[in-house]
Amino acid sequence: MATGAPPPKGWQAIHDEVLRRIHARDWPPGHVIPNEVDLAREFGCARATVNRALRALAEEGILERRRKAGTRVALHPVSRATVDVPVIRREIQERGQRYDYRLLDRGTAQPPAAIRATLGAGEALHVTALHSADGAPYVFEDRWISLTTVPDAAAECFTSLSANEWLLARAPYTHGDIAFSAEAASDRDAELLDSSAGAPLFVIWRTTWDHDRAITTVRLAYAPGYRIRTRIGGVAAGGGQA
Repeated sequence: MATGAPPPKGWQAIHDEVLRRIHARDWPPGHVIPNEVDLAREFGCARATVNRALRALAEEGILERRRKAGTRVALHPVSRATVDVPVIRREIQERGQRYDYRLLDRGTAQPPAAIRATLGAGEALHVTALHSADGAPYVFEDRWISLTTVPDAAAECFTSLSANEWLLARAPYTHGDIAFSAEAASDRDAELLDSSAGAPLFVIWRTTWDHDRAITTVRLAYAPGYRIRTRIGGVAAGGGQA
Protein backbone atom coordinates (compact mmCIF):
# COMPACT_ATOMS: atom_id res chain seq x y z
CA MET A 1 0.00 0.00 0.00
CA ALA A 2 1.37 3.43 -0.91
CA THR A 3 2.93 5.47 1.94
CA GLY A 4 0.49 8.00 3.32
CA ALA A 5 -2.53 6.41 1.59
CA PRO A 6 -5.52 5.86 3.87
CA PRO A 7 -5.81 2.21 4.82
CA PRO A 8 -8.73 0.26 3.34
CA LYS A 9 -11.66 -0.15 5.70
CA GLY A 10 -14.22 -2.44 4.10
CA TRP A 11 -13.67 -6.17 3.61
CA GLN A 12 -13.65 -5.83 -0.19
CA ALA A 13 -10.92 -3.19 -0.05
CA ILE A 14 -8.87 -5.42 2.24
CA HIS A 15 -9.49 -8.37 -0.10
CA ASP A 16 -8.16 -6.30 -3.03
CA GLU A 17 -5.12 -5.04 -1.12
CA VAL A 18 -4.14 -8.55 0.00
CA LEU A 19 -4.57 -9.74 -3.57
CA ARG A 20 -2.40 -6.85 -4.83
CA ARG A 21 0.39 -7.86 -2.44
CA ILE A 22 0.18 -11.46 -3.60
CA HIS A 23 0.37 -10.50 -7.28
CA ALA A 24 3.21 -8.06 -6.59
CA ARG A 25 5.03 -10.97 -4.90
CA ASP A 26 5.23 -9.01 -1.63
CA TRP A 27 3.70 -12.25 -0.35
CA PRO A 28 4.92 -15.02 -2.69
CA PRO A 29 3.43 -18.54 -2.97
CA GLY A 30 3.87 -20.43 0.30
CA HIS A 31 4.34 -17.24 2.33
CA VAL A 32 2.58 -17.14 5.70
CA ILE A 33 0.76 -13.82 5.81
CA PRO A 34 0.30 -11.73 8.97
CA ASN A 35 -2.40 -12.91 11.33
CA GLU A 36 -5.85 -11.35 11.50
CA VAL A 37 -5.08 -9.30 14.61
CA ASP A 38 -2.03 -7.69 12.99
CA LEU A 39 -3.87 -7.02 9.73
CA ALA A 40 -6.82 -5.51 11.59
CA ARG A 41 -4.41 -3.19 13.39
CA GLU A 42 -2.70 -2.22 10.12
CA PHE A 43 -5.95 -1.55 8.27
CA GLY A 44 -7.66 0.10 11.22
CA CYS A 45 -10.69 -2.17 11.18
CA ALA A 46 -12.35 -4.96 13.12
CA ARG A 47 -10.83 -8.42 13.03
CA ALA A 48 -14.14 -9.75 11.67
CA THR A 49 -13.70 -7.53 8.60
CA VAL A 50 -10.27 -9.03 7.93
CA ASN A 51 -11.65 -12.51 8.52
CA ARG A 52 -14.31 -12.01 5.86
CA ALA A 53 -11.74 -10.79 3.32
CA LEU A 54 -9.37 -13.70 3.96
CA ARG A 55 -12.21 -16.21 3.92
CA ALA A 56 -13.28 -14.94 0.49
CA LEU A 57 -9.73 -15.32 -0.81
CA ALA A 58 -9.56 -18.84 0.57
CA GLU A 59 -12.85 -19.70 -1.19
CA GLU A 60 -11.31 -18.37 -4.41
CA GLY A 61 -8.34 -20.73 -3.98
CA ILE A 62 -5.82 -17.91 -3.44
CA LEU A 63 -5.12 -18.56 0.26
CA GLU A 64 -4.88 -21.72 2.34
CA ARG A 65 -6.16 -21.45 5.89
CA ARG A 66 -5.31 -24.04 8.52
CA ARG A 67 -5.92 -23.99 12.23
CA LYS A 68 -2.73 -23.42 14.24
CA ALA A 69 -0.67 -23.24 11.02
CA GLY A 70 -1.85 -19.79 10.00
CA THR A 71 -2.86 -18.50 6.59
CA ARG A 72 -0.48 -18.82 3.67
CA VAL A 73 -0.52 -17.98 -0.02
CA ALA A 74 -1.44 -21.09 -1.98
CA LEU A 75 1.48 -22.73 -3.79
CA HIS A 76 -0.77 -23.64 -6.69
CA PRO A 77 -3.73 -21.24 -6.71
CA VAL A 78 -6.88 -22.75 -8.19
CA SER A 79 -8.91 -20.65 -10.61
CA ARG A 80 -12.51 -21.58 -10.07
CA ALA A 81 -14.92 -21.88 -12.96
CA THR A 82 -18.22 -20.12 -12.38
CA VAL A 83 -21.39 -21.79 -13.60
CA ASP A 84 -24.63 -19.89 -13.21
CA VAL A 85 -28.11 -21.38 -13.18
CA PRO A 86 -29.59 -19.82 -16.32
CA VAL A 87 -33.15 -19.03 -17.25
CA ILE A 88 -33.38 -21.24 -20.34
CA ARG A 89 -35.78 -18.85 -22.09
CA ARG A 90 -33.33 -15.97 -21.65
CA GLU A 91 -30.38 -18.14 -22.71
CA ILE A 92 -32.08 -18.90 -26.02
CA GLN A 93 -33.31 -15.35 -26.62
CA GLU A 94 -29.85 -13.92 -25.96
CA ARG A 95 -28.62 -16.10 -28.83
CA GLY A 96 -31.05 -14.22 -31.06
CA GLN A 97 -33.38 -17.20 -31.42
CA ARG A 98 -37.11 -17.63 -30.92
CA TYR A 99 -38.00 -19.44 -27.71
CA ASP A 100 -40.73 -22.08 -27.43
CA TYR A 101 -41.75 -24.14 -24.43
CA ARG A 102 -43.92 -27.23 -24.17
CA LEU A 103 -44.95 -28.94 -20.95
CA LEU A 104 -44.85 -32.70 -21.43
CA ASP A 105 -45.89 -34.15 -18.08
CA ARG A 106 -46.67 -32.87 -14.60
CA GLY A 107 -47.67 -34.93 -11.58
CA THR A 108 -47.00 -35.79 -7.97
CA ALA A 109 -45.23 -39.10 -7.38
CA GLN A 110 -42.63 -40.96 -5.36
CA PRO A 111 -39.25 -40.21 -6.93
CA PRO A 112 -36.81 -42.98 -7.86
CA ALA A 113 -34.52 -44.07 -5.04
CA ALA A 114 -31.55 -42.02 -6.27
CA ILE A 115 -33.65 -38.83 -6.38
CA ARG A 116 -35.33 -39.61 -3.08
CA ALA A 117 -31.92 -39.92 -1.42
CA THR A 118 -31.37 -36.24 -2.24
CA LEU A 119 -34.87 -34.76 -1.92
CA GLY A 120 -35.83 -36.79 1.12
CA ALA A 121 -38.83 -38.98 1.87
CA GLY A 122 -42.31 -38.15 0.67
CA GLU A 123 -43.89 -37.27 -2.63
CA ALA A 124 -42.38 -34.76 -5.01
CA LEU A 125 -43.57 -32.91 -8.07
CA HIS A 126 -42.30 -34.39 -11.33
CA VAL A 127 -42.21 -32.02 -14.29
CA THR A 128 -40.90 -32.76 -17.78
CA ALA A 129 -40.73 -30.18 -20.55
CA LEU A 130 -39.12 -29.45 -23.90
CA HIS A 131 -37.47 -26.10 -24.64
CA SER A 132 -36.91 -25.19 -28.30
CA ALA A 133 -34.92 -22.58 -30.22
CA ASP A 134 -36.20 -21.41 -33.62
CA GLY A 135 -38.48 -24.43 -33.69
CA ALA A 136 -35.70 -26.96 -33.13
CA PRO A 137 -35.29 -28.96 -29.89
CA TYR A 138 -32.84 -27.31 -27.51
CA VAL A 139 -33.06 -29.12 -24.16
CA PHE A 140 -35.23 -31.76 -22.52
CA GLU A 141 -35.89 -30.89 -18.86
CA ASP A 142 -36.70 -33.75 -16.46
CA ARG A 143 -37.20 -32.25 -12.99
CA TRP A 144 -38.21 -33.29 -9.48
CA ILE A 145 -39.25 -30.58 -7.00
CA SER A 146 -39.37 -31.12 -3.24
CA LEU A 147 -42.85 -30.22 -2.00
CA THR A 148 -41.47 -30.10 1.52
CA THR A 149 -39.07 -27.30 0.62
CA VAL A 150 -41.26 -25.60 -2.01
CA PRO A 151 -44.91 -26.40 -1.15
CA ASP A 152 -46.21 -23.61 -3.40
CA ALA A 153 -45.05 -25.58 -6.45
CA ALA A 154 -47.98 -27.96 -5.94
CA ALA A 155 -50.39 -25.24 -7.08
CA GLU A 156 -48.45 -24.32 -10.23
CA CYS A 157 -49.47 -25.83 -13.56
CA PHE A 158 -46.26 -24.90 -15.47
CA THR A 159 -48.14 -24.81 -18.76
CA SER A 160 -46.88 -21.37 -19.81
CA LEU A 161 -44.02 -20.67 -17.39
CA SER A 162 -41.32 -23.29 -17.04
CA ALA A 163 -40.36 -24.80 -13.70
CA ASN A 164 -36.83 -23.56 -14.40
CA GLU A 165 -37.96 -19.94 -14.54
CA TRP A 166 -40.58 -20.23 -11.78
CA LEU A 167 -38.10 -21.73 -9.30
CA LEU A 168 -35.41 -19.14 -9.96
CA ALA A 169 -37.97 -16.41 -9.19
CA ARG A 170 -39.78 -18.08 -6.27
CA ALA A 171 -37.30 -20.43 -4.57
CA PRO A 172 -33.89 -18.74 -4.17
CA TYR A 173 -31.06 -21.18 -3.57
CA THR A 174 -28.00 -20.86 -1.34
CA HIS A 175 -25.81 -23.32 -3.22
CA GLY A 176 -25.95 -26.18 -5.68
CA ASP A 177 -24.35 -29.38 -6.93
CA ILE A 178 -23.75 -29.88 -10.62
CA ALA A 179 -22.39 -32.71 -12.76
CA PHE A 180 -21.64 -32.78 -16.49
CA SER A 181 -21.60 -35.96 -18.53
CA ALA A 182 -22.05 -37.53 -21.91
CA GLU A 183 -24.95 -39.98 -21.87
CA ALA A 184 -26.36 -42.27 -24.52
CA ALA A 185 -29.72 -40.96 -25.67
CA SER A 186 -32.66 -42.99 -24.41
CA ASP A 187 -35.55 -43.70 -26.75
CA ARG A 188 -37.45 -40.73 -25.26
CA ASP A 189 -34.39 -38.46 -25.48
CA ALA A 190 -33.98 -39.41 -29.13
CA GLU A 191 -37.63 -38.79 -29.94
CA LEU A 192 -37.71 -35.35 -28.28
CA LEU A 193 -34.28 -34.11 -29.35
CA ASP A 194 -34.26 -35.30 -32.96
CA SER A 195 -31.41 -37.65 -32.23
CA SER A 196 -30.88 -41.36 -32.65
CA ALA A 197 -31.17 -43.74 -29.72
CA GLY A 198 -27.76 -44.37 -28.20
CA ALA A 199 -26.21 -41.20 -29.65
CA PRO A 200 -24.10 -39.23 -27.15
CA LEU A 201 -25.82 -36.24 -25.58
CA PHE A 202 -24.45 -33.55 -23.31
CA VAL A 203 -26.29 -33.86 -19.99
CA ILE A 204 -26.30 -31.70 -16.88
CA TRP A 205 -27.51 -33.04 -13.54
CA ARG A 206 -28.11 -30.25 -11.03
CA THR A 207 -29.46 -30.03 -7.49
CA THR A 208 -30.07 -26.68 -5.80
CA TRP A 209 -30.37 -26.23 -2.06
CA ASP A 210 -31.84 -23.84 0.47
CA HIS A 211 -29.17 -24.35 3.12
CA ASP A 212 -29.60 -28.04 4.10
CA ARG A 213 -32.92 -28.59 2.27
CA ALA A 214 -32.90 -29.71 -1.34
CA ILE A 215 -35.14 -27.61 -3.60
CA THR A 216 -35.00 -29.50 -6.87
CA THR A 217 -33.02 -32.04 -8.86
CA VAL A 218 -33.05 -31.76 -12.63
CA ARG A 219 -31.62 -33.65 -15.58
CA LEU A 220 -31.09 -31.44 -18.64
CA ALA A 221 -30.38 -33.35 -21.86
CA TYR A 222 -29.27 -31.06 -24.68
CA ALA A 223 -29.78 -31.59 -28.38
CA PRO A 224 -26.69 -32.57 -30.43
CA GLY A 225 -24.37 -29.65 -31.12
CA TYR A 226 -24.88 -27.84 -27.81
CA ARG A 227 -21.85 -26.02 -26.38
CA ILE A 228 -21.53 -24.78 -22.80
CA ARG A 229 -19.65 -21.58 -22.03
CA THR A 230 -18.37 -20.68 -18.60
CA ARG A 231 -15.68 -18.44 -17.17
CA ILE A 232 -12.66 -18.89 -14.97
CA GLY A 233 -12.17 -16.43 -12.14
CA GLY A 234 -9.15 -14.20 -12.53
CA VAL A 235 -7.59 -10.94 -11.56
CA ALA A 236 -6.76 -8.04 -13.83
CA ALA A 237 -3.25 -6.61 -13.91
CA GLY A 238 -4.30 -3.75 -11.69
CA GLY A 239 -5.42 -6.11 -8.96
CA GLY A 240 -9.18 -5.75 -9.43
CA GLN A 241 -11.54 -8.55 -10.22
CA ALA A 242 -11.42 -9.53 -13.90
